Amino acid sequence: MASQPIGRAGADTIRAIFGRTKAVIGVVHLLPLPGAPRFDGESVEAIYAQGLADARAYLEGGCDGVIVENHGDVPFAKPDAIGPETAAHMAVVSDRIRRELGRPIGVNVLANAAIPALAIASAAGAAFVRVNQWANAYVANEGFVEGEAARAMRYRAQLRAKGVRIFADAHVKHGAHAIVADRPVEEQVKDLVFFDADVVIATGQRTGHAADLGYIQMIREASGLPTLVGSGVTPENANDILAITDGVIVASSLKHDGVWWNAVDPDRVKRFVAGLRR
Repeated sequence: MASQPIGRAGADTIRAIFGRTKAVIGVVHLLPLPGAPRFDGESVEAIYAQGLADARAYLEGGCDGVIVENHGDVPFAKPDAIGPETAAHMAVVSDRIRRELGRPIGVNVLANAAIPALAIASAAGAAFVRVNQWANAYVANEGFVEGEAARAMRYRAQLRAKGVRIFADAHVKHGAHAIVADRPVEEQVKDLVFFDADVVIATGQRTGHAADLGYIQMIREASGLPTLVGSGVTPENANDILAITDGVIVASSLKHDGVWWNAVDPDRVKRFVAGLRR
């Protein structure tokens, strides 16, 4: 008797969302939002305008979609400490990006706030959410962080938002995995599949750090799901990564001077996309 699948491996999520088999997704790093430590009372319209400008630079430069992320809200809070103001402001800017640019968008609420991300996605018509710790647990900069799959999937069902896909990180950056170190990474990746993730994301150790190609290939083979690389993608390594994955999530190398907190450089985006073999 054939073994039963443990999840939805093989689903062509990338093509369904982006209309192609290998996607390039830019990250819109929002400026500090109201309620965050670094917010100094700027006009929210200026925050929205900067987010829209970055999204436009990515998409007009040839990217297939964007992820809207509250990366300016450092230091990040744990999910239950994130206020409703974060979701409210992210929903507004996400909706403006989708309406004006008409391309697929995703949402990532840091740190690991899957339920606010799903609320934003539902309100703004986003196609997916990124969740950095979907299954199991780890120790991050924010402290002990648990997988959000059980709560998030029930909340998604309550919203009747099953069309919002789950992009889940494997062995996510910015943390220590000693709690589950007695289980191989391959087994942890299979947990993402078991808990109904749609796409798996491989990363390096921190923002802008490139993952080893052998490590990426291992994650792809362990999951059987569409696999993206979510950190350290540059013009120099992008084609090697795309040769073994279904796409890349890119930000730092496409910013002015290659610094993540700067605005997106439209010329860098165009040169990056022009150099890809897809």
